[in-house]
Amino acid sequence: MRFVITGATGFIGGHIAEACLDRDQQVSALVRPTSDVLELEKRGVTLVRGELSDPALVRSVVTEADVVVHCAAKVGDWGPASEYRLANVENLCVLLDACKGQALSRFIHMSSLGVYAPRHHHGTDENEPLPRRHRDGYSQSKVEAEQLALRYYQDFGVPVVILRPGFVYGPRDRAVMPRLIEGLKERAIRYVGARGEKALNTIYIGNLVQAVFLAVELEQAVGQLYNLTDGEYVSKRRFIEKIADAMGLPHPHLMPPFWLAWLVTWCSEKLATLRGAKTAPRFNFTRLKFLGLNLDFSIEKARRELGYRPRWTFDDAMVETMDWYKKHYG
Repeated sequence: MRFVITGATGFIGGHIAEACLDRDQQVSALVRPTSDVLELEKRGVTLVRGELSDPALVRSVVTEADVVVHCAAKVGDWGPASEYRLANVENLCVLLDACKGQALSRFIHMSSLGVYAPRHHHGTDENEPLPRRHRDGYSQSKVEAEQLALRYYQDFGVPVVILRPGFVYGPRDRAVMPRLIEGLKERAIRYVGARGEKALNTIYIGNLVQAVFLAVELEQAVGQLYNLTDGEYVSKRRFIEKIADAMGLPHPHLMPPFWLAWLVTWCSEKLATLRGAKTAPRFNFTRLKFLGLNLDFSIEKARRELGYRPRWTFDDAMVETMDWYKKHYG
């Protein structure tokens, strides 16, 4: 099979590309001209340099593809919604348009559990209605992207499957995990209420890759969307202290109540907005959701329809993850 992967120079897309090659699949990647492609070149990925906003280029890439895995996205916890919409919705529209009429067997759209309302979740499943408006541009754009992808499935028969992973961790994440390690070094990490016992929606990159191939292989996945986590209860404390212990760093000790953290965050974001800040303030609602809300989501639909049984337990996955970070950030 020929896989076309967007976002292959990133954390998730790179692992999926690697797994495809390990399965002797042909892999093409649409990459920006400025991206670091050394690892992809070493592995023999066919590279097409250009932008997702170029309809002619995108169409040439997906022609004769069997599977498209769309991982490219603008991520972040700050910035104008219009910038996220341009990257995550309008570029997706170009890609889906190019896939109309193609003999694709699957179009995997990588979404996020961040599409759900920013509240406490206790076993929330895919029947939960999504909010019409999110506070941050990233979450808002991911909701709109899902709606667009499903519309192309319903109206044009593009064989879309939407995957909603939680917080993805594992070797080679150069965005979130390094920030957590640095925060622990600076004693800047805080549990928010409940002494860090609220759930975190973790999913190891190996488990996510497993789910991608299940969605590619099983016909009943087309037109569906799936929550994805490690499938076990992982508290914020358990996750963060695994990192701290592996790196020889102190555990967080300050635990402000949720109401106080919310108030400080609201003031912080308001001041940053008034100043026209280009980068996220230290206290923002995306980080508050990560550290302060109970994020427990049901993966029963993925278990039932995809046969998803996470191969890596959280403890085993964290050993592999932290072995990599000790070598690169120790």
